[in-house]
Amino acid sequence: MKCQAYAGVAPLSSTIRHQRMATVRRSVATLRIAGDELRPDLITEALGHEPTLAQTKGETLVGKKTGILRIAKFGMWRLAASEREPADLDSQVAEILSKLTSDLAVWRSISSAYSIDLFCGLFMDQSNEGLGLSPSTLADLGNRGIELGLDIYSGPDEQCLAAH
Repeated sequence: MKCQAYAGVAPLSSTIRHQRMATVRRSVATLRIAGDELRPDLITEALGHEPTLAQTKGETLVGKKTGILRIAKFGMWRLAASEREPADLDSQVAEILSKLTSDLAVWRSISSAYSIDLFCGLFMDQSNEGLGLSPSTLADLGNRGIELGLDIYSGPDEQCLAAH
């Protein structure tokens, strides 16, 4: 039964929804799978693609900027999408997932053993910018047990990155 108040009213298209707000300037996205006992080679085999970065618990890691040595406290497998300017998380999710198996049984197995998230960095120029995710992108993430994590930065990137 249709709600009488909305009878005959077409839903908003994504074009209309996004015209109401300034678009986030830039986005980065990385699929991360982590766990104490995670073996990156087994995740690579299960998902069918090499990671951008991987580590095993106990492995010695060297800081990219500092050169400081540290020991990995857990295993991790990461696959990054290309940066987008302006931000476009839908295409970044599609880029990542298109490289990996679509077998949901594999994803259920991985998500039952490890923590999985999609880390997204959103870099704004103004104090009021936004973006949306399509229902199909949200379903793709949910069906695979992938949590969506958003880090939102306002102001120039240099200020944001210096703070971390």
